[in-house]
Amino acid sequence: MDKTQPHPLFKLATELGPLVIFFIVNAKFHLFVATGAFMVAIVAAMIASYVVTKHVPLMAMVTGVIVLVFGTLTLALHDETFIKVKPTIIYSLFALVLGGGLLFGRSFIAVMFDQMFNLTPQGWRILTLRWALFFAGMAVLNEVVWRTQTTDFWVNFKVFGVTPLTMIFAITQMSLVKRYHVEPASLEASDAAEGDVSKG
Repeated sequence: MDKTQPHPLFKLATELGPLVIFFIVNAKFHLFVATGAFMVAIVAAMIASYVVTKHVPLMAMVTGVIVLVFGTLTLALHDETFIKVKPTIIYSLFALVLGGGLLFGRSFIAVMFDQMFNLTPQGWRILTLRWALFFAGMAVLNEVVWRTQTTDFWVNFKVFGVTPLTMIFAITQMSLVKRYHVEPASLEASDAAEGDVSKG
């Protein structure tokens, strides 16, 4: 089923909006208030995404569920550890899913990123491996930062460090995407050829 493609600014707002709210509320109040605001903003972003596109990306859903679970634990137990370890859990989960999929000959990166482009099987495998390693590295980096730095530093890193790093990494993968990109018509022709061979 075709999904409605939202305006790029809308997509940016739903992805970065909750983080910006988290940063602002933490600066004005403290981490626990910011955690509550972050949870509300995440839910609002998912609802907005569904209303506009009739679809919520898989990554957004998984992230949202983990934010709600660890955010609730943070507030209920009044312990900052849960919200700080949340990114580690998310990154590790993504790395395990992508890496584990490769071990079984599957590339889940297309599902995770809503398949924004068409690549050859080899292209998908390479891209999946790179993102798996990136997520694993981000999990380690988050652990180092929250365990060695102040809460305010960690919040700043989460907003002004993680997002740029992710964007830069994604941009550096565009050369790979272009190298292994295939036109939809080529894919259809390939599938048709395989069908003819199987019939013969």
